[in-house]
Amino acid sequence: MKIVAITGNVTRPSKTRALGEYALSSVPPGHARYLFDLVDVLPVLGTTLWRSEAPAGLATVLDAIQSSDVLVVGTPVFKSSMTGLLKHLFDLFEMTALQGKPVLIFATGKAEAHGEHVEAHLRSLMGFFKAEVRGDFIYAMDGDFPDSAPSAELRARVDRELARTLGHV
Repeated sequence: MKIVAITGNVTRPSKTRALGEYALSSVPPGHARYLFDLVDVLPVLGTTLWRSEAPAGLATVLDAIQSSDVLVVGTPVFKSSMTGLLKHLFDLFEMTALQGKPVLIFATGKAEAHGEHVEAHLRSLMGFFKAEVRGDFIYAMDGDFPDSAPSAELRARVDRELARTLGHV
């Protein structure tokens, strides 16, 4: 099984990446794991309008996402939503590209009120593709990252939702 995580962050280090790394580290042995950040495909992502025109590095990320058995999608909150470039990345896929694919979604932010908004955006985006968000949305804030690492409680939430997502594969 191939599990691919994509995070919508454009800088490193990042709490969003730390959570994506933790999720992949929790995948049972024997599965292929890949983690990409938007920073990996900048600046070409912003200037690519069609998938057929994607340069090699961006095409690699798009191919990995589409060919994954399970997808993990995380984003920092930006103005109460996902980052615009993450949405643009998904705009490069055909409508059926992620159909039926199990997806775990999460976000990191600073205000509790933003969680429900970004959740709605991510669920709507995955729903458009008919991907299957099977677990609960994970929203983590600064307090969930003591010493820049996910807290024990946050790790437990990720473990639970990852098990729910993988359990359906």
